[in-house]
Amino acid sequence: VLLAAAVCTKAGKAIVSRQFVEMTRTRIEGLLAAFPKLMNTGKQHTFVETESVRYVYQPMEKLYMVLITTKNSNILEDLETLRLFSRVIPEYCRALEENEISEHCFDLIFAFDEIVALGYRENVNLAQIRTFTEMESHEEKVFRAVRETQEREAKAEMRRKAKELQQARREAERLGKKAPGFGGFGSSAVSGGTTAAMITETIIETEKPKVAPAPSRPSGPSKALKLGAKGKEVDNFVDKLKLEGENIMTSIGKRSTEAAKVLAPPINMESVHMKIEEKISLTCGRDGGLQNMELHGMIMLHISDEKFARIRLHVENEDKRGVQLQTHPNVDKKLFTAESEIGLKNPEKSFPINSDVGVLKWRLQTTEESFIPLTINCWPSESGNSCDVNIEYELQEESLELNDVVITIPLPSGVGAPVIGEIDGEYRHDSRRNLLEWCLPVIDAKNKSGSLEFSIAGQPNDFFPVHVSFISKRNYCNIQVTKVTQVDGNSPVRFSAETTFLVDKYEIL
Repeated sequence: VLLAAAVCTKAGKAIVSRQFVEMTRTRIEGLLAAFPKLMNTGKQHTFVETESVRYVYQPMEKLYMVLITTKNSNILEDLETLRLFSRVIPEYCRALEENEISEHCFDLIFAFDEIVALGYRENVNLAQIRTFTEMESHEEKVFRAVRETQEREAKAEMRRKAKELQQARREAERLGKKAPGFGGFGSSAVSGGTTAAMITETIIETEKPKVAPAPSRPSGPSKALKLGAKGKEVDNFVDKLKLEGENIMTSIGKRSTEAAKVLAPPINMESVHMKIEEKISLTCGRDGGLQNMELHGMIMLHISDEKFARIRLHVENEDKRGVQLQTHPNVDKKLFTAESEIGLKNPEKSFPINSDVGVLKWRLQTTEESFIPLTINCWPSESGNSCDVNIEYELQEESLELNDVVITIPLPSGVGAPVIGEIDGEYRHDSRRNLLEWCLPVIDAKNKSGSLEFSIAGQPNDFFPVHVSFISKRNYCNIQVTKVTQVDGNSPVRFSAETTFLVDKYEIL
Protein backbone atom coordinates (compact mmCIF):
# COMPACT_ATOMS: atom_id res chain seq x y z
CA VAL A 1 0.00 0.00 0.00
CA LEU A 2 1.17 3.52 -0.81
CA LEU A 3 0.98 5.56 2.41
CA ALA A 4 1.95 9.04 1.16
CA ALA A 5 3.47 11.00 -1.75
CA ALA A 6 5.50 14.08 -0.95
CA VAL A 7 7.82 16.69 -2.45
CA CYS A 8 10.46 17.68 0.09
CA THR A 9 13.76 19.57 0.27
CA LYS A 10 17.12 17.81 0.65
CA ALA A 11 16.94 18.66 4.37
CA GLY A 12 13.67 16.73 4.73
CA LYS A 13 11.29 19.71 4.95
CA ALA A 14 7.89 18.87 3.43
CA ILE A 15 6.65 21.28 0.72
CA VAL A 16 3.64 19.25 -0.50
CA SER A 17 2.50 15.95 0.97
CA ARG A 18 -0.59 13.88 0.15
CA GLN A 19 -1.49 11.01 2.52
CA PHE A 20 -3.60 8.14 1.15
CA VAL A 21 -4.26 6.52 4.56
CA GLU A 22 -5.02 8.07 7.97
CA MET A 23 -1.78 9.67 9.23
CA THR A 24 -1.17 12.58 11.58
CA ARG A 25 0.80 15.64 10.49
CA THR A 26 3.53 15.00 13.10
CA ARG A 27 3.90 11.41 11.85
CA ILE A 28 4.40 12.42 8.19
CA GLU A 29 6.74 15.30 9.11
CA GLY A 30 8.78 12.93 11.31
CA LEU A 31 9.06 10.35 8.48
CA LEU A 32 10.20 12.99 5.98
CA ALA A 33 12.65 14.57 8.44
CA ALA A 34 14.23 11.12 9.02
CA PHE A 35 14.46 10.35 5.28
CA PRO A 36 17.66 12.34 4.37
CA LYS A 37 19.53 10.83 7.35
CA LEU A 38 18.81 7.28 6.14
CA MET A 39 20.48 7.71 2.73
CA ASN A 40 24.06 6.46 2.56
CA THR A 41 26.26 9.00 0.81
CA GLY A 42 28.30 7.72 -2.10
CA LYS A 43 25.77 5.01 -3.05
CA GLN A 44 23.09 5.34 -5.68
CA HIS A 45 19.70 3.86 -4.78
CA THR A 46 16.07 4.44 -5.65
CA PHE A 47 14.74 3.28 -2.26
CA VAL A 48 15.68 3.07 1.42
CA GLU A 49 13.98 1.06 4.20
CA THR A 50 13.36 1.33 7.94
CA GLU A 51 11.73 -1.18 10.28
CA SER A 52 8.23 0.01 9.44
CA VAL A 53 8.24 1.78 6.03
CA ARG A 54 10.04 1.99 2.70
CA TYR A 55 10.98 5.29 0.98
CA VAL A 56 11.02 5.19 -2.86
CA TYR A 57 12.50 8.45 -4.15
CA GLN A 58 13.78 10.38 -7.13
CA PRO A 59 15.97 13.52 -6.97
CA MET A 60 14.63 16.58 -8.85
CA GLU A 61 17.32 19.29 -8.85
CA LYS A 62 17.28 20.64 -5.24
CA LEU A 63 14.20 18.61 -4.23
CA TYR A 64 13.12 14.98 -3.77
CA MET A 65 9.96 13.29 -4.98
CA VAL A 66 9.33 10.66 -2.25
CA LEU A 67 6.77 7.85 -1.99
CA ILE A 68 6.33 6.30 1.48
CA THR A 69 5.05 2.69 1.22
CA THR A 70 4.69 -0.37 3.42
CA LYS A 71 7.58 -2.86 3.32
CA ASN A 72 5.55 -5.56 1.57
CA SER A 73 4.51 -3.21 -1.28
CA ASN A 74 5.53 -4.22 -4.84
CA ILE A 75 8.63 -2.08 -5.48
CA LEU A 76 8.43 -2.42 -9.28
CA GLU A 77 4.92 -0.96 -9.29
CA ASP A 78 6.05 1.75 -6.86
CA LEU A 79 8.92 2.77 -9.18
CA GLU A 80 6.48 3.03 -12.10
CA THR A 81 4.13 5.16 -9.93
CA LEU A 82 7.08 7.35 -8.88
CA ARG A 83 7.95 8.04 -12.53
CA LEU A 84 4.38 9.18 -13.19
CA PHE A 85 4.45 11.46 -10.12
CA SER A 86 7.74 12.99 -11.33
CA ARG A 87 6.30 13.68 -14.79
CA VAL A 88 3.17 15.36 -13.34
CA ILE A 89 5.13 18.07 -11.46
CA PRO A 90 6.60 19.88 -14.57
CA GLU A 91 3.04 20.00 -16.01
CA TYR A 92 2.03 22.50 -13.30
CA CYS A 93 5.34 24.09 -12.24
CA ARG A 94 7.62 26.09 -14.54
CA ALA A 95 10.65 25.53 -12.30
CA LEU A 96 11.45 22.78 -9.80
CA GLU A 97 11.85 25.22 -6.91
CA GLU A 98 10.29 25.41 -3.46
CA ASN A 99 8.24 28.60 -4.04
CA GLU A 100 6.91 27.36 -7.41
CA ILE A 101 5.81 24.01 -5.87
CA SER A 102 4.11 25.86 -2.96
CA GLU A 103 2.29 28.15 -5.40
CA HIS A 104 0.80 25.21 -7.33
CA CYS A 105 0.32 22.89 -4.32
CA PHE A 106 -3.43 22.36 -4.81
CA ASP A 107 -3.02 21.58 -8.53
CA LEU A 108 -0.41 18.96 -7.59
CA ILE A 109 -2.59 17.44 -4.83
CA PHE A 110 -5.54 17.08 -7.24
CA ALA A 111 -3.25 15.41 -9.79
CA PHE A 112 -1.79 13.10 -7.08
CA ASP A 113 -5.34 12.01 -6.20
CA GLU A 114 -5.92 10.97 -9.82
CA ILE A 115 -2.82 8.72 -9.73
CA VAL A 116 -3.51 6.98 -6.39
CA ALA A 117 -6.82 6.21 -4.69
CA LEU A 118 -6.96 4.72 -1.15
CA GLY A 119 -3.31 3.67 -1.37
CA TYR A 120 -3.54 1.82 -4.70
CA ARG A 121 -2.47 3.10 -8.11
CA GLU A 122 -5.12 3.94 -10.70
CA ASN A 123 -4.60 2.86 -14.31
CA VAL A 124 -4.13 6.37 -15.78
CA ASN A 125 -1.62 8.15 -17.99
CA LEU A 126 -0.51 11.79 -18.09
CA ALA A 127 -3.05 12.87 -20.72
CA GLN A 128 -5.95 11.37 -18.71
CA ILE A 129 -4.75 13.12 -15.53
CA ARG A 130 -4.74 16.45 -17.38
CA THR A 131 -8.30 15.85 -18.66
CA PHE A 132 -9.63 14.78 -15.25
CA THR A 133 -8.14 17.76 -13.39
CA GLU A 134 -9.51 20.31 -15.89
CA MET A 135 -13.06 19.07 -15.07
CA GLU A 136 -14.88 20.76 -17.96
CA SER A 137 -18.60 20.98 -17.28
CA HIS A 138 -21.35 21.59 -19.83
CA GLU A 139 -23.66 22.88 -17.07
CA GLU A 140 -21.00 25.40 -15.97
CA LYS A 141 -20.62 26.66 -19.56
CA VAL A 142 -24.41 27.10 -19.86
CA PHE A 143 -24.54 28.90 -16.50
CA ARG A 144 -21.74 31.27 -17.52
CA ALA A 145 -23.40 31.92 -20.88
CA VAL A 146 -26.71 32.80 -19.17
CA ARG A 147 -24.92 35.08 -16.69
CA GLU A 148 -23.04 36.88 -19.50
CA THR A 149 -26.33 37.37 -21.40
CA GLN A 150 -27.85 38.95 -18.30
CA GLU A 151 -24.81 41.20 -17.84
CA ARG A 152 -25.07 42.31 -21.46
CA GLU A 153 -28.78 43.08 -21.10
CA ALA A 154 -28.06 45.07 -17.93
CA LYS A 155 -25.41 47.11 -19.79
CA ALA A 156 -27.84 47.81 -22.65
CA GLU A 157 -30.48 48.94 -20.13
CA MET A 158 -27.88 51.14 -18.41
CA ARG A 159 -26.96 52.84 -21.68
CA ARG A 160 -30.63 53.35 -22.54
CA LYS A 161 -31.25 55.06 -19.16
CA ALA A 162 -28.18 57.27 -19.62
CA LYS A 163 -29.41 58.23 -23.09
CA GLU A 164 -32.84 59.15 -21.72
CA LEU A 165 -31.25 61.39 -19.07
CA GLN A 166 -29.06 63.12 -21.65
CA GLN A 167 -32.10 63.60 -23.92
CA ALA A 168 -34.05 65.10 -21.01
CA ARG A 169 -31.16 67.46 -20.22
CA ARG A 170 -30.91 68.64 -23.84
CA GLU A 171 -34.68 69.16 -23.99
CA ALA A 172 -34.60 71.15 -20.73
CA GLU A 173 -31.70 73.31 -21.96
CA ARG A 174 -33.52 73.99 -25.22
CA LEU A 175 -36.70 75.09 -23.41
CA GLY A 176 -34.74 76.89 -20.66
CA LYS A 177 -36.36 74.84 -17.87
CA LYS A 178 -34.95 72.77 -15.00
CA ALA A 179 -34.14 69.30 -16.25
CA PRO A 180 -36.61 66.63 -14.99
CA GLY A 181 -35.47 63.93 -12.59
CA PHE A 182 -32.96 66.20 -10.81
CA GLY A 183 -35.00 66.48 -7.59
CA GLY A 184 -33.72 69.08 -5.18
CA PHE A 185 -30.07 68.37 -6.01
CA GLY A 186 -28.17 71.57 -6.78
CA SER A 187 -31.12 73.36 -8.43
CA SER A 188 -29.87 76.75 -7.28
CA ALA A 189 -26.34 75.99 -8.52
CA VAL A 190 -27.46 75.28 -12.10
CA SER A 191 -26.54 78.62 -13.57
CA GLY A 192 -24.31 78.02 -16.62
CA GLY A 193 -24.39 75.38 -19.33
CA THR A 194 -21.08 73.91 -18.13
CA THR A 195 -22.35 73.46 -14.57
CA ALA A 196 -25.53 71.85 -15.85
CA ALA A 197 -23.52 69.48 -18.02
CA MET A 198 -21.29 68.54 -15.06
CA ILE A 199 -24.31 67.83 -12.84
CA THR A 200 -25.98 65.74 -15.52
CA GLU A 201 -22.79 63.75 -16.02
CA THR A 202 -22.69 63.09 -12.26
CA ILE A 203 -26.30 61.94 -12.27
CA ILE A 204 -25.72 59.66 -15.25
CA GLU A 205 -22.69 58.12 -13.49
CA THR A 206 -24.64 57.60 -10.24
CA GLU A 207 -27.60 56.11 -12.09
CA LYS A 208 -25.46 53.26 -13.51
CA PRO A 209 -25.10 51.07 -10.39
CA LYS A 210 -28.90 51.10 -9.87
CA VAL A 211 -29.44 49.41 -13.23
CA ALA A 212 -26.35 47.20 -13.16
CA PRO A 213 -27.77 44.08 -11.33
CA ALA A 214 -29.13 41.41 -13.66
CA PRO A 215 -32.85 41.81 -14.51
CA SER A 216 -35.30 39.35 -12.96
CA ARG A 217 -36.51 38.33 -16.42
CA PRO A 218 -34.60 35.10 -17.20
CA SER A 219 -33.13 34.47 -20.62
CA GLY A 220 -34.71 31.78 -22.74
CA PRO A 221 -32.97 28.37 -22.72
CA SER A 222 -32.52 28.35 -26.50
CA LYS A 223 -30.55 31.64 -26.33
CA ALA A 224 -28.30 30.28 -23.59
CA LEU A 225 -27.62 27.05 -25.47
CA LYS A 226 -26.88 28.97 -28.66
CA LEU A 227 -24.47 31.19 -26.73
CA GLY A 228 -22.68 28.26 -25.13
CA ALA A 229 -22.42 26.47 -28.46
CA LYS A 230 -21.00 29.28 -30.55
CA GLY A 231 -19.18 31.47 -28.06
CA LYS A 232 -19.52 34.50 -30.37
CA GLU A 233 -21.75 36.40 -27.94
CA VAL A 234 -19.12 36.00 -25.20
CA ASP A 235 -16.50 37.50 -27.52
CA ASN A 236 -18.82 40.45 -28.19
CA PHE A 237 -19.16 41.01 -24.44
CA VAL A 238 -15.37 40.99 -24.00
CA ASP A 239 -15.03 43.42 -26.93
CA LYS A 240 -17.50 45.78 -25.28
CA LEU A 241 -15.52 45.65 -22.04
CA LYS A 242 -12.40 46.53 -24.03
CA LEU A 243 -14.14 49.51 -25.62
CA GLU A 244 -15.09 50.73 -22.15
CA GLY A 245 -11.46 50.70 -21.04
CA GLU A 246 -11.30 47.34 -19.25
CA ASN A 247 -7.91 45.64 -19.67
CA ILE A 248 -8.72 42.09 -20.76
CA MET A 249 -5.53 39.99 -20.90
CA THR A 250 -5.92 36.95 -23.16
CA SER A 251 -3.78 34.29 -24.66
CA ILE A 252 -1.83 34.37 -27.92
CA GLY A 253 -1.77 35.61 -31.52
CA LYS A 254 -4.57 37.98 -32.32
CA ARG A 255 -5.69 38.20 -28.69
CA SER A 256 -2.35 39.42 -27.38
CA THR A 257 -2.30 42.20 -29.99
CA GLU A 258 -5.83 43.18 -28.92
CA ALA A 259 -4.60 43.40 -25.32
CA ALA A 260 -1.67 45.55 -26.46
CA LYS A 261 -4.13 47.77 -28.31
CA VAL A 262 -6.22 48.24 -25.14
CA LEU A 263 -3.09 49.07 -23.13
CA ALA A 264 -1.77 51.59 -25.68
CA PRO A 265 -1.33 55.06 -24.14
CA PRO A 266 -3.96 57.64 -25.14
CA ILE A 267 -2.93 60.33 -27.62
CA ASN A 268 -3.88 64.01 -27.65
CA MET A 269 -6.90 64.20 -29.93
CA GLU A 270 -7.59 67.33 -31.94
CA SER A 271 -11.04 68.35 -33.20
CA VAL A 272 -10.15 66.49 -36.42
CA HIS A 273 -8.74 63.07 -35.63
CA MET A 274 -7.76 60.21 -37.94
CA LYS A 275 -7.29 56.51 -37.17
CA ILE A 276 -5.24 54.67 -39.79
CA GLU A 277 -5.49 50.93 -39.13
CA GLU A 278 -4.08 47.98 -41.07
CA LYS A 279 -4.56 44.27 -40.42
CA ILE A 280 -2.48 41.51 -41.97
CA SER A 281 -3.43 37.88 -42.55
CA LEU A 282 -0.48 35.75 -43.70
CA THR A 283 0.21 32.03 -44.17
CA CYS A 284 3.68 30.66 -45.01
CA GLY A 285 5.01 27.15 -45.60
CA ARG A 286 7.66 25.78 -43.25
CA ASP A 287 9.99 25.16 -46.20
CA GLY A 288 9.61 28.72 -47.49
CA GLY A 289 7.08 30.08 -49.93
CA LEU A 290 4.22 32.48 -49.23
CA GLN A 291 0.88 30.67 -49.54
CA ASN A 292 -1.23 33.79 -49.08
CA MET A 293 -0.90 37.32 -47.74
CA GLU A 294 -3.83 39.67 -47.43
CA LEU A 295 -3.70 43.15 -45.96
CA HIS A 296 -6.66 45.44 -45.26
CA GLY A 297 -6.32 49.11 -44.31
CA MET A 298 -8.71 51.94 -43.54
CA ILE A 299 -8.69 55.65 -42.67
CA MET A 300 -11.36 56.50 -40.07
CA LEU A 301 -12.24 60.20 -39.65
CA HIS A 302 -13.61 61.57 -36.37
CA ILE A 303 -14.71 65.25 -36.15
CA SER A 304 -15.74 66.64 -32.75
CA ASP A 305 -16.29 70.31 -33.71
CA GLU A 306 -18.89 71.55 -36.22
CA LYS A 307 -16.54 74.33 -37.37
CA PHE A 308 -14.34 71.71 -39.07
CA ALA A 309 -17.09 69.55 -40.59
CA ARG A 310 -16.48 70.84 -44.15
CA ILE A 311 -12.89 69.80 -44.83
CA ARG A 312 -10.70 67.95 -47.29
CA LEU A 313 -7.97 65.42 -46.47
CA HIS A 314 -4.76 65.46 -48.51
CA VAL A 315 -3.55 61.87 -48.85
CA GLU A 316 0.01 60.92 -49.73
CA ASN A 317 0.32 57.45 -51.24
CA GLU A 318 3.91 56.26 -51.66
CA ASP A 319 3.00 52.58 -52.06
CA LYS A 320 4.68 50.75 -54.95
CA ARG A 321 3.21 47.28 -54.39
CA GLY A 322 -0.04 47.71 -56.28
CA VAL A 323 -2.51 48.39 -53.46
CA GLN A 324 -6.18 48.60 -54.49
CA LEU A 325 -7.77 51.80 -53.11
CA GLN A 326 -11.48 52.38 -52.59
CA THR A 327 -13.20 55.57 -51.37
CA HIS A 328 -16.51 55.86 -49.50
CA PRO A 329 -19.55 56.23 -51.87
CA ASN A 330 -20.15 59.82 -50.63
CA VAL A 331 -16.55 60.84 -51.37
CA ASP A 332 -15.73 62.59 -54.66
CA LYS A 333 -13.78 59.92 -56.62
CA LYS A 334 -12.71 62.28 -59.39
CA LEU A 335 -11.20 64.68 -56.87
CA PHE A 336 -9.35 61.80 -55.20
CA THR A 337 -8.03 60.43 -58.51
CA ALA A 338 -6.88 63.81 -59.79
CA GLU A 339 -5.68 65.58 -56.60
CA SER A 340 -5.33 62.74 -54.01
CA GLU A 341 -7.81 64.66 -51.87
CA ILE A 342 -10.73 63.22 -49.93
CA GLY A 343 -13.78 65.49 -49.95
CA LEU A 344 -17.55 65.00 -50.18
CA LYS A 345 -19.28 64.89 -53.59
CA ASN A 346 -21.42 67.82 -52.50
CA PRO A 347 -18.97 70.43 -51.09
CA GLU A 348 -21.85 72.19 -49.27
CA LYS A 349 -22.47 69.13 -47.10
CA SER A 350 -20.59 68.35 -43.87
CA PHE A 351 -18.97 65.20 -42.52
CA PRO A 352 -20.88 63.59 -39.58
CA ILE A 353 -19.96 64.95 -36.12
CA ASN A 354 -18.82 62.76 -33.17
CA SER A 355 -18.77 59.49 -35.08
CA ASP A 356 -16.07 57.43 -36.80
CA VAL A 357 -16.46 57.53 -40.57
CA GLY A 358 -14.44 55.28 -42.89
CA VAL A 359 -13.41 57.51 -45.80
CA LEU A 360 -10.77 55.40 -47.56
CA LYS A 361 -9.89 51.72 -47.50
CA TRP A 362 -7.28 49.64 -49.30
CA ARG A 363 -6.46 46.02 -49.91
CA LEU A 364 -3.34 44.11 -50.91
CA GLN A 365 -3.36 40.42 -51.78
CA THR A 366 -0.19 38.69 -52.95
CA THR A 367 1.95 35.55 -53.00
CA GLU A 368 5.16 37.50 -53.63
CA GLU A 369 7.71 36.37 -50.99
CA SER A 370 9.58 39.68 -50.95
CA PHE A 371 6.42 41.35 -49.54
CA ILE A 372 6.59 39.36 -46.25
CA PRO A 373 7.26 41.96 -43.51
CA LEU A 374 8.84 39.50 -41.02
CA THR A 375 10.23 36.13 -42.15
CA ILE A 376 10.36 33.23 -39.68
CA ASN A 377 12.65 30.26 -40.33
CA CYS A 378 12.12 27.20 -38.06
CA TRP A 379 14.56 24.24 -38.32
CA PRO A 380 13.80 21.23 -36.10
CA SER A 381 16.41 18.41 -36.41
CA GLU A 382 16.22 15.05 -34.64
CA SER A 383 19.10 14.16 -32.34
CA GLY A 384 18.62 10.74 -30.72
CA ASN A 385 15.45 10.81 -28.60
CA SER A 386 15.29 14.61 -28.58
CA CYS A 387 14.88 17.34 -31.16
CA ASP A 388 17.13 20.41 -31.58
CA VAL A 389 15.12 23.40 -32.79
CA ASN A 390 16.67 26.52 -34.34
CA ILE A 391 14.30 29.37 -35.10
CA GLU A 392 15.23 32.77 -36.47
CA TYR A 393 13.46 35.92 -37.60
CA GLU A 394 14.42 38.63 -40.09
CA LEU A 395 12.70 41.97 -40.70
CA GLN A 396 12.42 42.40 -44.50
CA GLU A 397 10.50 45.67 -44.36
CA GLU A 398 13.12 47.88 -42.64
CA SER A 399 10.88 50.96 -42.45
CA LEU A 400 8.66 49.13 -39.93
CA GLU A 401 9.09 49.08 -36.17
CA LEU A 402 7.31 46.08 -34.62
CA ASN A 403 6.51 46.20 -30.89
CA ASP A 404 5.53 43.45 -28.42
CA VAL A 405 6.46 40.68 -30.86
CA VAL A 406 5.50 37.18 -29.62
CA ILE A 407 6.53 34.11 -31.66
CA THR A 408 4.61 31.10 -30.32
CA ILE A 409 6.02 27.60 -30.93
CA PRO A 410 3.91 24.54 -29.97
CA LEU A 411 5.66 21.82 -27.92
CA PRO A 412 4.93 18.10 -27.51
CA SER A 413 2.94 17.29 -24.35
CA GLY A 414 4.20 15.36 -21.35
CA VAL A 415 7.95 15.82 -21.97
CA GLY A 416 8.68 18.65 -19.53
CA ALA A 417 10.25 22.03 -20.17
CA PRO A 418 12.55 22.78 -23.15
CA VAL A 419 16.28 23.30 -22.59
CA ILE A 420 17.07 26.79 -23.93
CA GLY A 421 20.44 27.35 -25.61
CA GLU A 422 21.13 30.72 -27.19
CA ILE A 423 18.34 33.31 -27.25
CA ASP A 424 17.83 36.92 -28.35
CA GLY A 425 15.11 38.44 -26.17
CA GLU A 426 13.13 36.49 -23.55
CA TYR A 427 10.98 33.37 -23.42
CA ARG A 428 7.97 32.03 -21.51
CA HIS A 429 7.09 28.35 -21.20
CA ASP A 430 3.36 27.67 -20.81
CA SER A 431 3.28 24.09 -19.51
CA ARG A 432 -0.54 24.01 -19.40
CA ARG A 433 -1.00 24.70 -23.10
CA ASN A 434 2.37 23.24 -24.17
CA LEU A 435 3.64 26.45 -25.79
CA LEU A 436 6.98 28.24 -25.90
CA GLU A 437 6.52 32.00 -26.33
CA TRP A 438 9.55 33.89 -27.65
CA CYS A 439 9.06 37.54 -26.66
CA LEU A 440 10.84 40.49 -28.31
CA PRO A 441 9.97 44.05 -27.20
CA VAL A 442 11.09 45.73 -30.46
CA ILE A 443 12.11 44.59 -33.94
CA ASP A 444 13.34 47.39 -36.22
CA ALA A 445 16.19 48.23 -38.65
CA LYS A 446 18.71 48.23 -35.76
CA ASN A 447 17.47 44.88 -34.46
CA LYS A 448 16.33 43.24 -37.70
CA SER A 449 17.34 39.63 -37.00
CA GLY A 450 17.67 37.23 -34.07
CA SER A 451 17.58 33.55 -33.20
CA LEU A 452 16.50 31.05 -30.55
CA GLU A 453 17.88 27.55 -29.95
CA PHE A 454 16.30 24.93 -27.71
CA SER A 455 16.08 21.15 -27.40
CA ILE A 456 13.22 18.95 -26.20
CA ALA A 457 11.96 15.40 -26.79
CA GLY A 458 9.74 15.24 -29.88
CA GLN A 459 9.38 14.96 -33.65
CA PRO A 460 9.91 17.81 -36.20
CA ASN A 461 6.15 18.04 -36.90
CA ASP A 462 5.43 18.79 -33.21
CA PHE A 463 6.77 22.37 -33.55
CA PHE A 464 4.28 23.63 -36.17
CA PRO A 465 2.25 25.73 -36.81
CA VAL A 466 4.28 28.71 -35.51
CA HIS A 467 2.17 31.80 -34.75
CA VAL A 468 3.40 35.40 -34.71
CA SER A 469 1.76 38.47 -33.16
CA PHE A 470 2.88 42.10 -32.99
CA ILE A 471 1.64 45.69 -32.97
CA SER A 472 3.20 48.61 -34.85
CA LYS A 473 2.68 52.38 -34.91
CA ARG A 474 3.82 52.53 -38.54
CA ASN A 475 1.70 51.15 -41.32
CA TYR A 476 2.88 48.66 -43.94
CA CYS A 477 1.47 50.46 -47.00
CA ASN A 478 2.90 53.97 -46.87
CA ILE A 479 -0.45 55.80 -47.05
CA GLN A 480 -0.73 58.87 -44.81
CA VAL A 481 -2.83 62.03 -44.43
CA THR A 482 -0.34 64.92 -44.74
CA LYS A 483 -2.66 67.93 -44.59
CA VAL A 484 -6.25 68.88 -43.79
CA THR A 485 -7.80 72.05 -45.25
CA GLN A 486 -11.20 73.71 -45.07
CA VAL A 487 -13.38 73.70 -48.18
CA ASP A 488 -14.01 77.46 -47.89
CA GLY A 489 -10.79 79.47 -48.07
CA ASN A 490 -8.51 76.41 -48.23
CA SER A 491 -7.05 77.34 -44.81
CA PRO A 492 -5.14 74.57 -42.99
CA VAL A 493 -6.78 72.74 -40.05
CA ARG A 494 -4.92 71.21 -37.11
CA PHE A 495 -5.45 67.45 -36.91
CA SER A 496 -4.18 64.43 -35.00
CA ALA A 497 -3.60 60.91 -36.28
CA GLU A 498 -2.90 57.50 -34.79
CA THR A 499 -1.57 54.63 -36.87
CA THR A 500 -1.77 50.94 -35.95
CA PHE A 501 -0.62 47.86 -37.84
CA LEU A 502 -2.05 44.67 -36.30
CA VAL A 503 -1.95 40.93 -36.89
CA ASP A 504 -5.18 39.15 -37.75
CA LYS A 505 -3.43 35.84 -38.54
CA TYR A 506 0.28 35.18 -39.03
CA GLU A 507 1.27 31.53 -39.16
CA ILE A 508 3.95 29.23 -40.52
CA LEU A 509 2.39 25.82 -41.28
